[in-house]
Amino acid sequence: MDALSDLLKSVRLEGAVYLNAEFTAPWCIRGECSVTSVRRKLAHAEQLVFFHMLTAGRCKVRLTGGVDVLDAVAGDLILITRDEPHLLGSHLHLAPTEVDSMAEVEITASGDLVHLRHGGGGEATRFVCGYLACSRSVCRPLFDALPRVLRIPIGDGPATSLLRELLRVGVRESSMSAPGADSMLAKLSELIFVEAMRRHVEQLPQGAKGWLAGVRDPQVGTALALLHREPGRGWTVDELAHEVALSRSALAERFNALVGEPPMQYLTRWRLALAAQQLRAGRAAISRIAEHSGYESETAFSRAFKREFGVPPAAWRKSNPQTPDAARPA
Repeated sequence: MDALSDLLKSVRLEGAVYLNAEFTAPWCIRGECSVTSVRRKLAHAEQLVFFHMLTAGRCKVRLTGGVDVLDAVAGDLILITRDEPHLLGSHLHLAPTEVDSMAEVEITASGDLVHLRHGGGGEATRFVCGYLACSRSVCRPLFDALPRVLRIPIGDGPATSLLRELLRVGVRESSMSAPGADSMLAKLSELIFVEAMRRHVEQLPQGAKGWLAGVRDPQVGTALALLHREPGRGWTVDELAHEVALSRSALAERFNALVGEPPMQYLTRWRLALAAQQLRAGRAAISRIAEHSGYESETAFSRAFKREFGVPPAAWRKSNPQTPDAARPA
């Protein structure tokens, strides 16, 4: 299994509020959603990612307070990767309309549900919009490597048709709240996000740096996959280099250049990320989690954990409001 697949398997993506929207020129809207506002629906959310899939028309996108403007057209998937307020519109200089103030639901002649309709009656732009939620502690390597705003051209091929159909299903599941809807939306979220990340990796320019560039590299990508596959193994750089058929120095230099840190430092951070997930997912003893994370003592594990997350393991576990037994001794 490659490192991207392994990380996404650990992330536990969730999804909610898929909706159809239609805006007609001139228009400008402001999108915003916080972890707090969706806590009741997505109990384990630490990180939110907005997505806007353009199915017709065109628009401009900019973070509120930012200066860089992206031009998007039908077939583009826009990701807002850090839950930041953002503007979309035909003319971004207009006073933006808040999305929450124009929610409505109607059924079109084609049977589609349209939740938002707004604008001046000119050229139409249509979206399927929504958000995904995941564990920030586990997916930090991925999100640190992503731009704050990402435009991914999906195109017009078979994969695009499938993605559009998945989004249509997501809209209906979000609206109907049928039994099993939450599970369905979670699976749809995974498919959409995985496809977006695959496209993004394919489109990275030569010479790009970062975790995703490392995933794409034959040797570094294999090394990352090995570390993710067996995080509890007592890896050394020599063993890792042997597995990927590079010298120790060559792997260390290439890994550090692409990923931004040495292999063993990356492994330590990944082990701690998995430990953070374990602490909030169950009641295993901290000493047992420390042992599984490669630490000989709970004290050493606690020091490393606090350096990474700012609080000791016990405080991290208690801070999860969705774990009623978290305060009990493990």
